[in-house]
Amino acid sequence: MSIMTSDSGRYRGRFAPSPTGPLHFGSLLAALGSYLEARSRGGEWLVRMEDLDPPRELPGAADDILRTLEQYGFEWDGEICYQSQRHEAYRAVLADLLKQGLAYRCNCSRREIATRANQLGLPSGVYSGHCRSRRVSPQQQHAVRLLSQHPPIQFTDALQGAQAQDVEREVGDFVLLRADGLFAYQLAVVVDDAAQQITHIVRGSDLLDSTPRQILLQRQLNHPQPHYLHLPLARNAQGQKLSKQSFAPAIDTRNAVPTLWQALHLLGQSPPEELRRVDLGDLWDWAQRHWQASPIPRKLDPISPI
Repeated sequence: MSIMTSDSGRYRGRFAPSPTGPLHFGSLLAALGSYLEARSRGGEWLVRMEDLDPPRELPGAADDILRTLEQYGFEWDGEICYQSQRHEAYRAVLADLLKQGLAYRCNCSRREIATRANQLGLPSGVYSGHCRSRRVSPQQQHAVRLLSQHPPIQFTDALQGAQAQDVEREVGDFVLLRADGLFAYQLAVVVDDAAQQITHIVRGSDLLDSTPRQILLQRQLNHPQPHYLHLPLARNAQGQKLSKQSFAPAIDTRNAVPTLWQALHLLGQSPPEELRRVDLGDLWDWAQRHWQASPIPRKLDPISPI
């Protein structure tokens, strides 16, 4: 199968936070890396709010994230895309995949999936394909899974290097629609990246393992494959990824310049010490003029964000 990549000469990037809490330092690293990579190439930078999971979302978090980005000097192109307003597009893609036999309904419980994986000697969590040949009624509670019978996915990440994953053996037929009726991240991100004509994806390396699944779905949908760069993760003193789950604090909007300076330093940009105390606009001017992706480290040592 030929691989379509986004090589039109235009650069279109994006930052896609989930509104499950305020913007923390780990998310700031991803926003900064994606923003500067886009601007240094004369490209566009979009913001997409991945508000797919209402039970996990914090009221007001989406607006708070946008205000924080503005207060830190980020300027995005176009309108904000909210995934909560994109359900019809996701339903249409699901219906098409089901009609083509590229996806199927599954009513297996988590316990059943784990039991079958153990019986078949599969890695923990890998789906066995039990429902591939079964007919599950649309009236039953069910998930929808993508058929993953496909050669191993190989791609080259601009920072992390050559990557390969046999999705069928290492993941199994993965979920596009959850049994609770919520659309899965893997479906929404692929549909929206194509709809927004995203050419380059710069994000945290915690999503590197998801990329082969997204590329597989892109190929099934005949969508172009974006270029990928997965940034190193910021970790706390205990080695945990900075996230809502590890209680990462919100970044201080009153301390934007030294916080951005630290983020630039961690991304290998070597900003001069005197830039810790300059105007925010001057720091952004230096960052955009000096940005290079090549010095970014693949991994970061644990840090104590300011």
